[in-house]
Amino acid sequence: MISLYRGVVVESRNERLAAWMADTDMKVPDLTAAVNDAIGGFTGRPGTTSERTVFRWLSGENQWPQAKQRRALEIISSLSVTALGFEPRGNRKPTPAPSKDPSVHRRRFLTAVPGTALAGATAASSRPSRVGTADVIRLRDRMKQLIEIDAARGGHSALERAALAGAEEALRLQRNSTTQRVRQRLFGIAADYTATAAWSLIDARDLDTANAHLERALTYAGMAQDADMTMQVWNLRAMLARQREEYGEAVAAAQAAQATAITRRSPLHNSLAHARLAIGLAHSHEPKAALRSLGRAEDALSQVRGDQVPPVWIAFYGAAELYSITAIVRDHVGDPAQAEAASHRALSALPESYRRNRANATARLALAQLHQGEAEHACATSADAFAIMAEDPLPGRMRSLLGDFHRELITRAPARLADEWTDRYRTEWSTPA
Repeated sequence: MISLYRGVVVESRNERLAAWMADTDMKVPDLTAAVNDAIGGFTGRPGTTSERTVFRWLSGENQWPQAKQRRALEIISSLSVTALGFEPRGNRKPTPAPSKDPSVHRRRFLTAVPGTALAGATAASSRPSRVGTADVIRLRDRMKQLIEIDAARGGHSALERAALAGAEEALRLQRNSTTQRVRQRLFGIAADYTATAAWSLIDARDLDTANAHLERALTYAGMAQDADMTMQVWNLRAMLARQREEYGEAVAAAQAAQATAITRRSPLHNSLAHARLAIGLAHSHEPKAALRSLGRAEDALSQVRGDQVPPVWIAFYGAAELYSITAIVRDHVGDPAQAEAASHRALSALPESYRRNRANATARLALAQLHQGEAEHACATSADAFAIMAEDPLPGRMRSLLGDFHRELITRAPARLADEWTDRYRTEWSTPA
């Protein structure tokens, strides 16, 4: 595995440590600070671990850290040092790597009682009074749990409450943070949690409260001087404006997302900003401009390197999501056949764990089929959307989409077919999450 140390590319022989650092978005300076913070937490005096030491761990030159460093690594990662790829001299037996399948943890998390699981995602644990990088990592890990719930079930009020609790904890901790760097990162995490709360409400169609959350998230992102979080907020503002049918504002918000510094250095962020702009332009009756933006989104996405680990919030975006956005744009500019093809590609590329996204793509597919005069086929396809979400109520955004399908079904299909669809799915479709 390849790592960076002070801008120099090095080969990491300790692949487990390098993989964990990549998964948690942890750079060498971050891990150095976290280890020293953790040592300070249990000894009363900050550690003296250097970046050079962390580099030697990655390169394999140092295969067994000092006792205090080993304890600190286990506190930070919640893994044993052997699971992180370290072994004492004379004991080089291979140890099983930690599971990389997120579904294992997700299944354990999601099968708990919903209220308990969501509360547990942000519950405070015993921790030293010093606040440092280890707290940042802990809060980031809990954010991943909320993202997994969102991908499986969609937005709902319990998820919003859990996200706001995470933001509140980050804001409380920043008041006691040990360095300006940690304080800014905690503001960034508060922005992330607050934006996640807003997204949950956008998905649930509670749009006024979502707007208030986004105002706060943008403030926290500014305090953090975090271009990534700023981009996330503008992306969500574009989505919120489209849900409100304020298409001029949706275009302006997408353009603001394009103007953030992160889009100049990250093709993934740049692609998402262009894709979001394409949707706004399509709804603003600017089909040529929408398709140009879509093409730019595709070009930018092709530049994303496969070994780059994206921030948690944007991990949803990739080929599958761009296909889904393409389906929306193509259908809206009057090309339902291309929209249907894009929906099929989205469904082929989406992971099974992204239940809400799969159901949305399925509903979009049904709409594209209906727009081509295939009413019976469209009704059969829409049934799959209900089946995918069978274990949970439909999020408000999906109910709104299926409402669009129902209204168009009434105008485009024989009355018998529309009545049968309504009778069969009325309860599931109309019940709030």
